[in-house]
Amino acid sequence: MRTGSLILLAALAVAPLRGDAQAPLDPLWGPDQRETRAVLLRIDGRIAAKRYAPGYSDTNRFISWSMAKTVTALLVGELVADGRLALDAPAPIAEWQGDSRRAITVRHLLHMSSGLRHIEVGTPVENSDTNQVLFVSGPQAMAAAAIARPLADRPGTRFRYDTLTSVILAEIVTRTLTDSRDPRVRAAAYRAFAEARLFRPAGVRGAFLEFDGAGTQIGGSIIHMPLDDWGRMGELLIDGRGADGSQVIAPAWLAFLKAPAPTNPEYGGHLWLNRPPADGDDPVLFPAKGLPGLVSMNGHLGQFVMAVEQDGRRVVMVRLGNTPDGRLDGVIDRMGDVIVAATAGR
Repeated sequence: MRTGSLILLAALAVAPLRGDAQAPLDPLWGPDQRETRAVLLRIDGRIAAKRYAPGYSDTNRFISWSMAKTVTALLVGELVADGRLALDAPAPIAEWQGDSRRAITVRHLLHMSSGLRHIEVGTPVENSDTNQVLFVSGPQAMAAAAIARPLADRPGTRFRYDTLTSVILAEIVTRTLTDSRDPRVRAAAYRAFAEARLFRPAGVRGAFLEFDGAGTQIGGSIIHMPLDDWGRMGELLIDGRGADGSQVIAPAWLAFLKAPAPTNPEYGGHLWLNRPPADGDDPVLFPAKGLPGLVSMNGHLGQFVMAVEQDGRRVVMVRLGNTPDGRLDGVIDRMGDVIVAATAGR
C-alpha cells in the first residue's frame, strides 16, 4: 500500500493547543500532503497537537478503509482469550471442511497467507475482487462470496494482501457469537461484543460499524470513528491498556499481532510493521528512520494510525485524508519525521 487550513479546537481541554503547539504537525500540511483532513499527535497518553482541515472537526467520523482490519483482529483476539477460537485450529468455516481449504487456520487468515485466490487491485480497477464484492456483486452477502473462493496456493506459503480475508474473519467472529441467520440479530451481536470488549474499555465512544445485507461486519474496510477515537485505538497498540490503565488487549495477543508473519516481515497479525521488506521492494513504512517497534494501521487513501514506545516515551500519530495511494510516499515519509522527532522529545 503503498490546504492552509484552520485549526479547529472542539473542546476546552484542547484549547491550550495554539501557536507553537501546532508546529510539530506542519510537515503534514504542506502542498505535497494534500488532501490531509485531520492529524493528531499523542505523547505519553495526552494530546500534544491536533489539527483539522477546513470543514472538519471533532463532530466528524472518519472512514477507516483498511484500518478496519486491525480492529477485526483485536476482536478475534478477544475470542481467542475466551477460548472460543484457536489460532492454529482449522478456521471454523463449515463450507471448507470437505476440501483442501480445511487446512486454512485463523493464523493463516490473520497473516494474509490463506492461499485463497484473490486480486486486491485489478487492472482496470473494476477487475478487483475486493471492489466487486464490496460494491458490485456482493453487498448482500460479502462473506459468502469471500468464503466461496478456491485455493490458489497452499495455506501458509505466500503473502497475498486480501481484504476479503478480513471479511471472513468478521464472519468467524459473528458465527462464534450467534447461530442466528437473521441479519439484524447477527449485526446486533457483533456490535454489542465490539462495544463491550473493545470500544468502551478503550474509551472509544463514537465508533460506527457498517454491515452487509447478511449482517456481516465489513471488517476489512468500513468502520467510522472521530479523530480522537482513532487516537485511542493507537494507544491500545502500545500496551493493550485503556485510558484508565485496565488491560483491554491481552499482552500475548498484542505480541502476536506485532510479530512478523513468516511470509512477510513487514506484516504481523493484520498490522503493518516498520521493518524492511524481504524482497528488496520499497518499504511500506520508514524503517530507514529507525523505530523498529513502530506499528501501523494503514488504510486506503492515506488513513494511518501509527504507534510506538521508544525509550519510555509513547507516541501515537493519526493522519486521515484523501490522498491517492500512488502519492503516499511523501505523506509516510513526513509522518516518520514527525514521529522520530516526538520520540526524541523535540
